[in-house]
Amino acid sequence: MTPSNTPSQVNPNGFLKWALTISTFGLLFVCCVELINILFYDPYEEERFLFSFAESLMETEIETLTFLMFGSLALLLMAGLPMAFVVGGLGVVFIYLVGGQTMVNIIPTRIYPLMSNADLAAIPLFIFMASMLEKAGLIEEMFDVVYKWMGGLNGGLAAATILASTILAAMVGVIGAAVVTMGIIALPAMLKRNYDHKIALGSIMAGGTLGILIPPSILAILYAVIAQQSVGQLYLGSLVPGLMLSSMYIAYVLFRTMLNPKLGPALPVQERVSFAQKLKLFRNLIAPIFLVFLVLGLLFGGIATPVEAAGIGSFGAILVAILHKRFSLQALREASITTARASAMVLWIIFGASVFVGFFILQGGQDFITETILGTGLSPYGILLLMMVILIFLGMFLDWVGILLLTVPIFIPIIQSLTFDGLFGLPGVDSSVVVLWFGVIYLVNMQMSFLTPPFGYALFYLRGVCPPEISMATIFRSALIFLGIQALAVFLCVVFPSIITWLPQAVYG
Repeated sequence: MTPSNTPSQVNPNGFLKWALTISTFGLLFVCCVELINILFYDPYEEERFLFSFAESLMETEIETLTFLMFGSLALLLMAGLPMAFVVGGLGVVFIYLVGGQTMVNIIPTRIYPLMSNADLAAIPLFIFMASMLEKAGLIEEMFDVVYKWMGGLNGGLAAATILASTILAAMVGVIGAAVVTMGIIALPAMLKRNYDHKIALGSIMAGGTLGILIPPSILAILYAVIAQQSVGQLYLGSLVPGLMLSSMYIAYVLFRTMLNPKLGPALPVQERVSFAQKLKLFRNLIAPIFLVFLVLGLLFGGIATPVEAAGIGSFGAILVAILHKRFSLQALREASITTARASAMVLWIIFGASVFVGFFILQGGQDFITETILGTGLSPYGILLLMMVILIFLGMFLDWVGILLLTVPIFIPIIQSLTFDGLFGLPGVDSSVVVLWFGVIYLVNMQMSFLTPPFGYALFYLRGVCPPEISMATIFRSALIFLGIQALAVFLCVVFPSIITWLPQAVYG
């Protein structure tokens, strides 16, 4: 058959390109018409230029509005658009469609309280502290010390990875950086020693996600701001569960490799170092660890506010880099750029989600969700389980900042209305600390969402630094046992709430 007789074939990419182009021009035309109406026509008169969508959804029931708002959000996010702009943009659009020009005035009233909240200033400072330590190469040095201390044990490298990740979590508080950094540093060392892939990969992902829970977690600061809780109390509440999870990970790795040493061989005798050499190596960790204890000690002791403690940490990170002869203007510049990018992303999502959720609550969304959840007839602990399942599901698709800002303002009033009397005859949760208790459970849930296949963020962070021979299926399987450990930790925190509440009550009363 000659080319001229060949049937024409539809190019799906070309069709999609034209569809998007037409949609973009159509949206631009609608925006221009609406702008003309806003500038030249009285909003209280019926006269319009061509058409107007203002107040077109005014009579919409809350059930339909919920479907439209969250359905549009899910559709645009699945299309690959950045959440930092989608959630705020949709909030503005729906405000205009429901209330017209006059209701748009609520946007500054939603954003200004957040802009004036001093606790949010701690976020860029803690990010800079982490970035400075990373750019100065101190994280690699820390892993090298822990690696040589524990390498003589079966599974010692995996346990060292988790321990180093725990220390790193107290320095960083940002998940992506921890998983990628440990993947680059620790994974080659374990693969070289013929470690089981599931133990090697799982220990990196589980340890790397501890930054969500262990202070100075950025997510904990955001939760405290949204839920109007003390950052110091939330940090104290998350400290014991974070260390408990780290210990459970290490215990699992050491137990598995004790039963089957082939899963995690110990370092050969000739590669081990003496105790005197270990002590000498430990000197390299004194300054970074002292910095962490100083920052958290000032915060826990009530001597400094979160912003002051973060400022001291940022300055201390520069001093530590200088002491270790790792400071340079290039490292300072890169750390500053990383901080600016990460902080801008977080703050844009905060402002956008505040507009989106604030409008939804104003329209009666809070009452609708509350009635729907309470109408299920579940017990308080059943409702808590339902919330945890929702959070884990959302974690497969949304980033941690977006999930917090979309769910916490809606979940907190529901949690406050419930009474948790305890399970299995054990003590329950006092109403004065129920929001704090739920906050730490929420943080552990977010850690689970990072490891949940098929879309958990940590899975793809690690895939980016894995050798090509390690498949995505192997990474998925590696996460499962550590997900089970996390689920056990959540269960223990629910059954024994004092794991969370004891330390804050002991310190603050």
